[in-house]
Amino acid sequence: MNWRRQLIAWFLPVLLLASWPPTAAWAAADDLPTLFDRALALSRQGDPEQALPIWDQVLDLAPRDAAAWSNRGNVRLMLGDPEGAIADQTRSIELAPDDADPHLNRGTAEEALQRWPEAAADYDWILNRDPSDASALYNLGNVRGSEGDWREAQRLYRLAADARPGFAMARSSDALALYQLEDLQEAERQLRNLIRRYPLFADARAALSALLWRVGSRGEAESHWAAAAGLDPSYRDASWLAQVRRWPPGPIADLERFLALEVA
Repeated sequence: MNWRRQLIAWFLPVLLLASWPPTAAWAAADDLPTLFDRALALSRQGDPEQALPIWDQVLDLAPRDAAAWSNRGNVRLMLGDPEGAIADQTRSIELAPDDADPHLNRGTAEEALQRWPEAAADYDWILNRDPSDASALYNLGNVRGSEGDWREAQRLYRLAADARPGFAMARSSDALALYQLEDLQEAERQLRNLIRRYPLFADARAALSALLWRVGSRGEAESHWAAAAGLDPSYRDASWLAQVRRWPPGPIADLERFLALEVA
């Protein structure tokens, strides 16, 4: 899996600052590979502000480089420009029509604009060629969940988790979809298995906190929540859970009720 797929499948890029002032020397065509590698390194580090102008230079030198268009599209999305990201991914697709990555990346930008049918079409394009593509399965599950079809979302999350062993976020999303569908016993079993395998996985601990509070195991809920909140305070934010992490509404509501009781 390349870095672009890893970034988009998890939806939670880590933003790190790095300083590297580009100079005119990089404009030489002979330095194009070095320039590309530097832009890629900054993108991987989560520094889109510095990566973007370097990708611009790469494209000035190599306007038919499909990978550079797709990488710049990812950076533009990180900077809050989904329309620009879609334009760059579309150009990448025109230059490399058989490449799956720009379809995956364009789908993520379309999701940012809540263009669910367009995003689904990009993921389906990938899955028609590779039905076991875990990233496309996972992202399509997010689309179906956003459309309110949690049964189909759960099926897709399960397929994604099975297709890529160790895809913990897909397995957690599978459990959360089961939770939304009121299969609490199986959801709890999966979340506990995840925590045993990944003790520092905040998503599973936060989800289990909500579920345990729902079924009346409040002491254990508080224990898991203490760990989850210490690992990632974002789980206190219902808007983040719905819009970024893409939890179903039922678990979010239960976690909000649990937190309201905790505050009281």
